[in-house]
Amino acid sequence: MKKHQMRLGTVIKALCLLSVISASEVYAASLDDVLGVRSSTTVEGAKSQAKIDKVTDQTRDLLQQFKTVMKVVDGLRVYNQQQRRLIKNQEDELAELEESIDNVTVIERQIGPLIEKMIVNLEKFVELDIPFLISERRERIEFLKDTLDRADVSVAEKFSQVLQAYQVENTYGTTIEAYTDVIELEGKSRQVDMLKWGRVSLVFQTPDAESTGVWNNETRQWVMLPDEFRTGVRDGLRIARKTQTADLVHLPVSAPGE
Repeated sequence: MKKHQMRLGTVIKALCLLSVISASEVYAASLDDVLGVRSSTTVEGAKSQAKIDKVTDQTRDLLQQFKTVMKVVDGLRVYNQQQRRLIKNQEDELAELEESIDNVTVIERQIGPLIEKMIVNLEKFVELDIPFLISERRERIEFLKDTLDRADVSVAEKFSQVLQAYQVENTYGTTIEAYTDVIELEGKSRQVDMLKWGRVSLVFQTPDAESTGVWNNETRQWVMLPDEFRTGVRDGLRIARKTQTADLVHLPVSAPGE
C-alpha cells in the first residue's frame, strides 16, 4: 500500500513537472509570437511613418509652389489691370488724335484763305503807312505772295512767315532808324539821309544839311521844313546811328486825327 502511494506521488510530481514544463513552453511560445508581432508592427509602422513623412514633404512642397504661383498670379492680375488702364488711356488719346486730325483738315481748308487775306491787308497797310524802308517792306510782301502759291511749303510755314512779317511791322513802331534813300524833290531824284522815329515822324536831310523835310501822310508827299528843325533832324540822325547819346530832339510830328 505504501509502495503504491509512493508511486502515485511520484507520478503526480512527474505530471506536475510536465505541466510546468509544458506551461513554460507554452508561455515562451506565446511571448515569442507577441514579440514577433510587435516587431512586425514596428517595422510596418516605420514604413507607414516614412510614407506619411514623404507625403507630408510633398504636400509642403506643393503648398510652397502653390503660394509662389499665387504670388505670380497676383502680380499678373495687378499688371493686367495696369495694362487695361493704359490701353484705355491710349484708346482715348487715339480718339482725340483722330478728332484733331479731322479738325486740322478743316482748319487747313480755312487757313489758306485767311493767310491770303492777311497778306492783302498787310500790303494795304504798308501802302497807307508812312513810306519808310518802303523797298524792303514791299519785297517782304512779294515774298509772302510767292510763297502762298508754292506747293512745297506747308500751310504752317506759310502762316508762320506771315506772322513774322506782322511782327516786323509791329516793331517798326518802337524803333528809330537812320538810312540812306533816294526820293523825289521838286521833280528831281535826291539822295538823302532818312530818319524814322517810330511811326510818329519820317524826316530827311540832304548830306550838306541844306534841305530838311518831313513826310505828310495826309497829302502823301514830302514837305520842306524851316531851318528851326535842321539841328533836331541832324541830332536825331546821329542818335539813330549811335554816334551821339540819346537826348531830346526837336522833330515835326503830325497832330493825331479822328
